Amino acid sequence: YHYDRAVNLSPQVIRLRPAPHCRTLVSAYTLKVEPKPHFLNWQQDPFGNYNARVVFPEKVRKFTVDVELVAEMTAINPFDYFLDEAAVDAPFEYTPELKKELMPYLEIQESGPLLMGLLSQIRQQIEPCNTNIYLAQLNQFLEKMIEYSIRMEPGVQSCETTLERKIGSCRDTAWLFVQVLRHLGLAARFVSGYLIQLKADVKSLEGPSG
Repeated sequence: YHYDRAVNLSPQVIRLRPAPHCRTLVSAYTLKVEPKPHFLNWQQDPFGNYNARVVFPEKVRKFTVDVELVAEMTAINPFDYFLDEAAVDAPFEYTPELKKELMPYLEIQESGPLLMGLLSQIRQQIEPCNTNIYLAQLNQFLEKMIEYSIRMEPGVQSCETTLERKIGSCRDTAWLFVQVLRHLGLAARFVSGYLIQLKADVKSLEGPSG
């Protein structure tokens, strides 16, 4: 960021470090912040993510964040896990103790008419079955209904907006999926991550694509 005059910056929280529990091996990571002088302290949020808190004691004319990392791009089987006996078939019931711990991920935040209509369709068309198959069918159900688009505007669309337009970015469909799962009694967490894409979604207007 470049400013047309010297400005006072409030403490900046930078969330650009891979989570410590990510499965992709990150062998090197550096974070460079300009200008100097500044004070940088690493913090962890309730989910274990690393946040860099930067304080500038003097006025600045620019603010630069430069991140470099080396990640080993090895193929990972997303289904390399075991299901608990109580969760082999979905939908299922959590134990009272586990349900209490998962309460933030069971909170229903949207219940609009279009979403409730979607849930009615899902209950009619997708029967209880193996949990992996059940989740795959839910994903396919939404994929056929919602067209993908690249949306540069900040924020996430409401479920009603996504269902009405039948189009949304990956985060819009993810949020819809989260709310569907929670209505069905399955804990779901909305997260963001890093996309390493070897082929561009659209052709570059300037320079090579990819």
